[in-house]
Amino acid sequence: MKKLLTIAMGLLLAGSLSAQHSIANPFFDQVTYRGAFDATTDWTAGWANWDAENTTYGATTVTKSGEITANETWTSGNVYKIEGFLYVRDGATLTIEAGTVIRGDKNTKGTLIIERGAKLNAMGTSGNPIVFTSNEAAGSRDYGDWGGIILCGKAAINVPGGEAQIEGGPTSYYGGAASPNDADNSGILQYVRIEFPGIPFVTDKEINGLTLGGVGSGTTIDHIQVYRSGDDSYEWFGGTVNAKYLVAAFGWDDDFDTDYGFRGMVQYAVSLRDSSIADPGSGSNGFESDNDGTGSTNSPQTMPIFSNVSMFGPKVTAATNVNTNYKRAMHLRRNSAINIYNSFFAGYIDGLYIDGTLSRENLINGEMKLYGITMAGVTGNYFVQDTLNIIRDWYNVAYRNNDTLLTNTELMITDPFNYGNPDFRPMAGSPVLADAIFSGVEELQVMVSGNVALYPNPASDVVNIEYELNNIGQVNIQILDMQGRLITTVFDGNQQAGIQTVQADVNRFESGMYFVRITTENNSNVVRFFR
Repeated sequence: MKKLLTIAMGLLLAGSLSAQHSIANPFFDQVTYRGAFDATTDWTAGWANWDAENTTYGATTVTKSGEITANETWTSGNVYKIEGFLYVRDGATLTIEAGTVIRGDKNTKGTLIIERGAKLNAMGTSGNPIVFTSNEAAGSRDYGDWGGIILCGKAAINVPGGEAQIEGGPTSYYGGAASPNDADNSGILQYVRIEFPGIPFVTDKEINGLTLGGVGSGTTIDHIQVYRSGDDSYEWFGGTVNAKYLVAAFGWDDDFDTDYGFRGMVQYAVSLRDSSIADPGSGSNGFESDNDGTGSTNSPQTMPIFSNVSMFGPKVTAATNVNTNYKRAMHLRRNSAINIYNSFFAGYIDGLYIDGTLSRENLINGEMKLYGITMAGVTGNYFVQDTLNIIRDWYNVAYRNNDTLLTNTELMITDPFNYGNPDFRPMAGSPVLADAIFSGVEELQVMVSGNVALYPNPASDVVNIEYELNNIGQVNIQILDMQGRLITTVFDGNQQAGIQTVQADVNRFESGMYFVRITTENNSNVVRFFR
């Protein structure tokens, strides 16, 4: 009992702290629709590019390499080329004018690295975006022609010691070490295209399209397009930076990858995949999220909030031939507690994979939240490795407002799979134009808080089932065999809030392993015991 009470108190404390970091935060526009677009406004128009392979850019007039140690401005009258690792050192600010074109050198793996204490102020406009692109000629550009952009900040990460060397080869460190600053400012990126970046130097040590290491919430990021990245389009390594209006176009690996304690907020993001291109190493996902590489309990925990995401996978229809390395719309694993709201996922092989015991506990216990989600046109499994239907049952609770659709066309999106000129806006009558959730998602839950205690275990005559219910509500308790078949219903009725103990008679059970499943209105817990 003491252990259960301790767990419950810890969860209550965690809940009070996380209330400051919720979908009700003023950062989020409380729109009525799910997905990144309403029926009228295409916010990608005028600045995003869907044919960067054949776009003509001017010849290089200025070559940059080595390091920048003092404030510097790049002007739109020049075309810049980055050779090798170009470091903007602590204390320096690189300012880039709207309309400036910067080309990354393929032979030297040109990469722009903004170190801790430095800033990048790249402020384009809708009619005059800043373009980072390949140095290769039109018609010859491809994935991973150059390294991309790396921002390093001083916000908290969950690596022991509070700092780490950024992936991909640069010598730069990110994170605030012993004195993190979650409000750290690494500059401004607005209306910026990043074309053909992303280099996988070695497995799990890649440069992404836009890499954000320990970047703080004082940084401004909005209206960014990453186009044909040779690794992830976006990856956040810890930090607290927020962002709006992100485009991931035809990426190689994952679209949005979060780890090492990232706790920022993102609203309005869209991804479109090329059905023929995927990562042969780790496989390609829409979302991939870890607490860290080993799935530790290090804090701060990876707990970002994404809202209004439209994700279009490789399967235009069920008959579309796709690269066999495509995986899932959402691969949430290694103790991640990511929150995703008001979003839809169309045309993936598999839908939702809650991978590993800790991540599943985060979902069931309310640390990971998935509300207002639609999965459509999934040709494999909507719920991966869910033989007991635990995730499916959780997902389908009416209160969470999630659903699944058989085909992509049921979403009624205008022309999302047009690779040369996509239109992501919902048509009149689309089911995604309503039912967004921005408040009230925590207050009415009826769920088991913390762990379920079974004793004695192994049991001979009876097994005691002890748990805490956070609100008054309906509870159903069943015992299942190893194949997930119902053996008996132990309890089915209303219970008051608080610690409950229900006793099950197992005297006549054969020897072996069994499962107790406790289902409430808003969650389902499964715990095994032996007879």
